[in-house]
Amino acid sequence: MSGNSTISTTRKLDVQQLRQDFPILQTEVYGKPLVYLDNAATTQKPLAVIEAMNDYYTSSNSNIHRGVHYLSQKATSEYEIVRQKVQRFINAEHLHEVIFTKGTTESINLVANCFNRKFLKPGDSILISAMEHHSNIVPWQMACEAHGATLRVIPMNEKGELQMDAFTDMLDETVKLISLTYVSNTLGTINPVREVIEQAHAQDIPVLIDAAQAVQHIPLDVQDLDADFVAFSGHKMCGPTGIGVLYGKEKWLDQMPPYQGGGDMIKTVSFEKTTYNELPLKFEAGTPAIAEGIGLGVAIDYLEQLGLQNIYDTEHALLTYATNALRQIDGIRFIGQAAQKSASISFLINDIHPFDIGEILDKQGVAVRTGHHCTEPIMNFFGIPGTVRASLAFYNTTEEIDKLVAATKKAAMMLG
Repeated sequence: MSGNSTISTTRKLDVQQLRQDFPILQTEVYGKPLVYLDNAATTQKPLAVIEAMNDYYTSSNSNIHRGVHYLSQKATSEYEIVRQKVQRFINAEHLHEVIFTKGTTESINLVANCFNRKFLKPGDSILISAMEHHSNIVPWQMACEAHGATLRVIPMNEKGELQMDAFTDMLDETVKLISLTYVSNTLGTINPVREVIEQAHAQDIPVLIDAAQAVQHIPLDVQDLDADFVAFSGHKMCGPTGIGVLYGKEKWLDQMPPYQGGGDMIKTVSFEKTTYNELPLKFEAGTPAIAEGIGLGVAIDYLEQLGLQNIYDTEHALLTYATNALRQIDGIRFIGQAAQKSASISFLINDIHPFDIGEILDKQGVAVRTGHHCTEPIMNFFGIPGTVRASLAFYNTTEEIDKLVAATKKAAMMLG
């Protein structure tokens, strides 16, 4: 559970009421009500987030950390309050362990660049899993190539679950870091990250958790989890695009060199030498995404008001309903059937290409994702070109799932 006290009391969400908070959910597509089931790609934004960003531009717009005038002081205060909200939301021990980035991808790249410049050498290895998003594969490939290290992959089984026995066997003296997704964006698998961290720490190996698909669904307490790094994005949690978070334990962030050079990340600069700033500014070069940061703070407020446990319970009920309903479609094949799953369903119908199904669903007003979902190694593992992915959020309804099923049956009939 998170350190956030608002999630301790479980209650049933009034989904029809809270849907009114999201203007885009009232949209019509091709004359039909929008059924938005692409939440793993990005969630929709409540009006409060949109209004907060607009309010910044109309009443507080100024650069932060650098001005003594009123607007700069006001904007700085509003922005830094968000760091406090993030600290509380994930229960970080120290405020300066919260680093603002552009999103999960930049957060992972930051660690891959800075940690490995300090700690990686020829003969070392980095562990990732077979179900990683490209953004948790490519940065480590680049780091290993630069330092003469090896990238090793924890295998998974046909259900889309990590083979933990194999993982245990892979832990040797060469492993310098493990980077693992908490929840697979394609399979929906909830990985046993706590067990991974415990085994890794028994051998003094740090662990980075990609929480992009977890932070909006599952209560997250970084101290309880004991993760060394955690990365997530604002736009996956009802916040804006262009803002994200890297949480890092102070002991690692202090030892890592800066990621980029520029304003804010310095104390003093001369042509002979630069002295770097303290955490967190050491890793926050340049003008940040101020409006987006303020929007992220309001999104956190919104999620806390609903309660992460309530969100999880609501989405788990939707996942069960959707899985059972889709199972009635002839020829359906689910890709990813882990025992522990988040609210994302990938499937195929017979030998119909997923793009074709997605196009027909779109004309019925149903928005899903088709393709490899930036996880080509998963598609290669299953020997498929891609999947249709319906990813659910707390503002979805069983009626929308019924429309998904009806539209998928129609696509199967037309294409089969």
